Amino acid sequence: MAASRNASNTATGPHRVSFARIKEPLEVPDLLSLQTDSFDWLLGNERWKARVEAARQAGRKDVPTQSGLEEIFEEISPIEDFSGTM
Repeated sequence: MAASRNASNTATGPHRVSFARIKEPLEVPDLLSLQTDSFDWLLGNERWKARVEAARQAGRKDVPTQSGLEEIFEEISPIEDFSGTM
């Protein structure tokens, strides 16, 4: 009798949602391309400049005009001493 009660309790366990029936699979992003594009932006190399130029000619305004290193150097340059002692 105890075995039949345990079996019935496990059969009516928590409600589970199955996502196995999704008709539209998610697209897998091209992670290698994303990484190489980011590296090109950081260096500001010719491939990045060509992509920026092509995007500008296509009318896009959301494309960065400075490379990553240019942004970093602009942010930290000139280095100033704020301690007041010279």
